[in-house]
Order: sequence, then structure tokens, then C-alpha cells
Amino acid sequence: MRQLTSPLILLATLFVLIGGRALLTTAFPVPRTFDLLDTVIVTVALWVISRNVQTLQRRDWALAIGAGLLVGGTMPLTTLFSPYPFFGLIDGAAAQGLLRGLFTTIALLGGLAVMRQGGPVPCRLAAGDWRQTSQSIGLGLAIGLPFAAVNIVGLQLTQHQPIQWQSPIAAIIDALQPAIVEETLYRFALWGWLWQRLRTQPPAQAVWLAGLLATLAHAYAHVDDLWLSAPLIGFVIGGALALVWGVPALLLARRYGLEAAIAFHWMQDAVRFIAGF
Repeated sequence: MRQLTSPLILLATLFVLIGGRALLTTAFPVPRTFDLLDTVIVTVALWVISRNVQTLQRRDWALAIGAGLLVGGTMPLTTLFSPYPFFGLIDGAAAQGLLRGLFTTIALLGGLAVMRQGGPVPCRLAAGDWRQTSQSIGLGLAIGLPFAAVNIVGLQLTQHQPIQWQSPIAAIIDALQPAIVEETLYRFALWGWLWQRLRTQPPAQAVWLAGLLATLAHAYAHVDDLWLSAPLIGFVIGGALALVWGVPALLLARRYGLEAAIAFHWMQDAVRFIAGF
């Protein structure tokens, strides 16, 4: 029973945060769940970096800074992806690019610091293995394609909207934003930090419990609008997102690395953007 205490506390904390935020929205404007969770993750990543900076290698710093520059530099080019203003304040492509690039760099460094200590998610690029990196990306794209097709069918049914074809080039560029940022924050940094917190569990159990919690956090952050209007539907949809799209990304990240999860996620959004959703 004692072994279940930490996971249950973390799970309860997650739902208290999401549920408390939903209740507060009835009284005054409250930041989106993604804004709150992203801020928590980046803050924790800074703490992890400060305690483990000596474990980071030159390649880690180069990779993290490069990923941040890629995210920040391509954000002003986006036309199909338009994130909500961060905390209702930071808006506009340039400001969002700066923020998202900075968050990506910090989260990636935090995740790499955990990885260097035997963390649950490998990063092939950080190991300098280009062959495995390309294989991981290719596998993520291939597995992601049928899931992306299912997503389009689901969006057509739920939004009652026909496909409206958009520029493939724009979709290719724009899909980098959610794929890199969200997978780096949730599937790498958050999963790694939760794994550290749960290392009192049996090793295999700690890995999957931490991964499940990170997946649930990411999935339920997508259903902000439903928690008050239709909480049961929000609960079901969040669970479906975690099961149908979160679990494959989780398994890919664990077995084939962060790059595979990013490629899987990228495919979902690229196809969605091309189809006009």
C-alpha cells in the first residue's frame, strides 16, 4: 500500500489542479491548463538543471539550444497553427516564438539531465546516433499515419465540417510547433521528473507509472472547455485522447526515443492541418 502512496498523490494533484482551475473559471478569468502545466514543467526543469548541470554534455547544450532556435525561428512562419495567448498576455508570432523556443530549450535540458542518470526516455540525437535517429523518426511517422487518418474521421464527425485542403508546406512547418514543444515538455521533461519522484517504486513500475501520469496530464490539458459545460464528456474524451494517441506516443518514446514520439505527434498535426482542422 505504501508503494501506491506517491503515484496516488501525484494523480490527485493533477486532477485537483485541473478541477480547481475549472471551478475558478466561474468566478474570474483563469489561465489555460496548458499554460499552468507548461509553467510548472519548465520551473521543475530549471530546478533539475541546477542540481545536475555537471551531467550535461556539450552536445546536450547544442541540441537544446538548436531545438529552441528551430521552434522560435519557425513560429513567425506559421499560418495554420495559432496558440492561445500565454496566460492571456503573451501573443503574436514573435513573442510566442521567443517563449516557446525558451521553454523547449529548458525542458530539453531538464529531460537530458534526467536521461544522463538513466531516465525513462532516450534521445538518440543526444547520443550522436544519426542512424538510430532517422530510424526512430521514420518509425514514428509510419505508425502515426493511420492514427492521423482516424483523427481526421473523428474530427469530421464531431465538428461536422468537411475537409478543406490547406497548403502542405504550411502544414509541414506548422506541425513542428505542437510536436516538438509538447513532446519535449510532457513526454521527456515531465515523464523524466515524475520518474525521479517515483524511484522508490520497483524500477519497471516507476517508469510506466510516471509515463502514465505524464500522458494523462497532457491529454486532459486538451479538454479545458468541457470541464464545466460537460465534465463527464470531458473526462471521457481526455481518457480517449490518452489511450488512443497518448499511449502510442508513450510506447514509442520509451522504446525508440523522444524523436519517435515527436514524429508520431508531428504526423497527427500535419495531416490535421492539411485537412483544414
